[in-house]
Amino acid sequence: MPPRVAVVVPNWNTRQFLGPCLISLRRQSFRDFETILVDSASTDGSVGFVNENFPEVRTVALRENRGFSGAVNAGIGASGTEFVALLNNDTEQDPGWLGALVRAAERRPEAGLFASKLVDFGDRRRLDGAGDALRRSGLPYRLGHGEVDRGQFGREEFVFGACAAAALYRRPIFEEIGPFDEDFFAYCEDGDISFRAQLAGHRCLYVPGSVVYHIGGASTGGKRSATATRLGTRNGLLLLVKNLPAPLARSLLPSIVLGQLSRLLVVSLSPGGLRAHLEGLAGAWRLLPKMLKKRKNIQEKRRVSDAYLRELLRRSSRLAAESRRRRVRDAVRARLGR
Repeated sequence: MPPRVAVVVPNWNTRQFLGPCLISLRRQSFRDFETILVDSASTDGSVGFVNENFPEVRTVALRENRGFSGAVNAGIGASGTEFVALLNNDTEQDPGWLGALVRAAERRPEAGLFASKLVDFGDRRRLDGAGDALRRSGLPYRLGHGEVDRGQFGREEFVFGACAAAALYRRPIFEEIGPFDEDFFAYCEDGDISFRAQLAGHRCLYVPGSVVYHIGGASTGGKRSATATRLGTRNGLLLLVKNLPAPLARSLLPSIVLGQLSRLLVVSLSPGGLRAHLEGLAGAWRLLPKMLKKRKNIQEKRRVSDAYLRELLRRSSRLAAESRRRRVRDAVRARLGR
């Protein structure tokens, strides 16, 4: 019998992270899984390193770098399991990580995707994420990011989406709504798949017992890099173009405009940020016709009401605002030495 879970690990020239990541997978208490490393034409010897040191890992070697979306799609396509877990290679996992996700999936059949508790790799008192939010401004937010962990995300709850750095998906979701969008390449591709899943009626459950220690930004130079800004700007807009129903788009338009202006102000503060932001806007414009075609198909398959989505975004915005306030308070306390 095939294993129940395929853990798909994308990799591009980040051999230095593979050892700790794959060793921690060996230590998982839940054993009914296979590991698939998808390598995006790395030139740093990643594939040879894995083949020599981790013979239990199945390797899929791509001929070119197809980004995060293309890599995970290749891994999903190479597997035939009941569940698919996506895992960034710049992570270490608590031994109970995968088991907690699978048990949650068994308990909660109404959920189709499951978000892990991400902890900052370098400072394990702080959170890196506890599920993803989408605010009424149209801007994504990783709940808990940067907060001191005081147990505020200690219980299961439904959230907007799952950060694909460490998440579990029921395989039928991909068969129903399609794979990750390879036009996104990287950034916001997990928000897009989460939104499409929500539109099709599949909820996302945050699972606090599924702990992963995450570095973040290993392949792109960090979240403030020019690459991250360009792709984040472009894909954040395309996510809305594809998925936000017209009645909600009209009512939320003032908030979305203000959100885009606030993002412009923030990215302009980093070196090269304004140029990268403008490049992202230009990229969104070039892809607009293709995304409008995708939008038509997505909206035709929608199963949930405008009222459900309005409440989902309202609650998501509230959770994001509360998380941001706690993060600011933690930053102030740190400066004051408290």
